[in-house]
Amino acid sequence: MTKFVERVFSGVQPTGNLHLGNYLGAIQRFVEMQKSHQCIYCVVDQHAITLWQDPKSLASAIREVTAAFLAAGIDPKAHIVFNQSQVAEHAELAWVFNCVARMGWLNRMTQFKEKAGKDKEAASVGLFAYPTLMAADILVYRATHVPVGEDQKQHLELARDIAAKFNNDFGDSIAANGFNGGFFPLPEPLIQGAATRVMSLRDGSKKMSKSDPSDLSRINMTDDADTIAAKIRKARTDPEPLPGEEEGLKGRPEADNLVSIFAALSGRTVAEVLAEFGGGQFSTFKTALADLTVAKISPITAEMKRLMADPGHIDAVLAEGSGRARAIAAPIMASVKDIVGFIRAK
Repeated sequence: MTKFVERVFSGVQPTGNLHLGNYLGAIQRFVEMQKSHQCIYCVVDQHAITLWQDPKSLASAIREVTAAFLAAGIDPKAHIVFNQSQVAEHAELAWVFNCVARMGWLNRMTQFKEKAGKDKEAASVGLFAYPTLMAADILVYRATHVPVGEDQKQHLELARDIAAKFNNDFGDSIAANGFNGGFFPLPEPLIQGAATRVMSLRDGSKKMSKSDPSDLSRINMTDDADTIAAKIRKARTDPEPLPGEEEGLKGRPEADNLVSIFAALSGRTVAEVLAEFGGGQFSTFKTALADLTVAKISPITAEMKRLMADPGHIDAVLAEGSGRARAIAAPIMASVKDIVGFIRAK
């Protein structure tokens, strides 16, 4: 059986306006994961253009996500930080996977239905097919683990299905090229801790999003301390006091969301947070949450602003990371070409 090197891959879309959901759902986890895993962290700019992006805004957003990675504590020397479009092997493998994946699989992707809305005929082909690019992002490094939020689990399942079908379809050729037991791993999800899905501060049934028309619905990573505190004070709650146990959060989405955010920012469990604040009023809890959020986010915001003032440095980090990413991806893609039967210069 093929023994795969344990490797983590994950990415963040550069669509502007990074918020607390991006930080807690992804970036904070990336920082923790680098202590125990070999990590590749990608700014997935090719995914961003499945919906039209202003070119100047996209370039700025790529740098902003990179700045957030660095400001939060990701080490680009010990691990790899890069943007997807600088490594052509992502797109090359995505085409092979387009020919492995089945239309029925992609038709079942709920995120396409949500993003395309009622007018699917007007959606880009890229928006429909981007789960195959996501699979290529992961498997071009033969990554074994992917930190994902609940809303991305379906896409990771698709990546596993594509890997399994490729291994099966090309089994004889894989073996003939010296790979025993399959060429691609079936990547495992890493879903850890509280606040894997951060919800709107105005509606606990909706995910926190940059596209929400109300700026009060989210905490932006560029918000200052006063703005953060004001948004938390205004966050929607219900009239009941906080429960003492997790069971009491059921049917109370706003309370559940705020407690989960506190737990994620403090590195504690929801049960521990409720043990401290259960039975109390939201006003007291919100004050504590505002203080905690400001303490955690403000230093990152300040460092992001410092980094964004030096785009040359950010671009150099991305270029260096892209070179290191390509050094891993290129031989894997070369083997895929041999397995599929393409002729290439050697």
